[in-house]
Amino acid sequence: MIAHFVDLCSADRRIVAAFLSGSNARDEADAYSDLDLCLIATDAAYDDVVADRAAIIGRLGEPLFLEDFGRGDNAFFILADGTEGELFFAREGGLDAIDAGPYRPLVDKTGILAGAVFPFTEPDRAEQVEELRRVLQWFWHDLSHFIAALGRGQLWWGAGQLEALRAYCVNLARIEQHVEAQDEPYEKLDHVLSTTELEVLRSTFCPMERRAMLEAASDILAFYRERAPIVAKAYGLPYPAELAELMCTRFDELEPASG
Repeated sequence: MIAHFVDLCSADRRIVAAFLSGSNARDEADAYSDLDLCLIATDAAYDDVVADRAAIIGRLGEPLFLEDFGRGDNAFFILADGTEGELFFAREGGLDAIDAGPYRPLVDKTGILAGAVFPFTEPDRAEQVEELRRVLQWFWHDLSHFIAALGRGQLWWGAGQLEALRAYCVNLARIEQHVEAQDEPYEKLDHVLSTTELEVLRSTFCPMERRAMLEAASDILAFYRERAPIVAKAYGLPYPAELAELMCTRFDELEPASG
């Protein structure tokens, strides 16, 4: 697959360089690793190359899955032969925007990659603040839904809300440890941060039974209430104490019915 990609980039005049990044470039790949590929187009051809991404990937194999998830400069693919990967597009004049970490050059027509370094950057603080603001507010909104679900005996709904509450806690931990919050909070979690403090949440993966779900929610609530005010203060955000008190009172009123 990499050889096909090299041939494709070498033959395309719009492309000046290409490289391999991710676990394969770090010599950490295993049987579950995908391919992280990047091609660098000329500034003039960049938009054209991005618009041509489906055809480019189609020349590597038959795509059974091809999505950019609205990101524009990325394409995620699964080919019919089982190859999974991500193709990232960059422009010749925008090397400073590449956030790839260690890499292995594959094509370099102009020497643009000579000595180039693409270090991982710190998460964007403004984006982290906005995600934390969402966590601080929506945790209580979804706790309200969990209370309603358990109060009505709707365990499937309650299980979904329980997962949402746990996910807020995981993103809270990511933000606390200066790791970028994610739409998929668990993605590569064991690799990107210390999960020691998350061990208290292990027991919250519970059966879909009312008593077990209430106990799990109580543990999640304790985890959140201990950390959220501290993280909020560190990022200069107000902690919604009155909202928290209201929702906690409602949750406490629900617990005696667990028997």
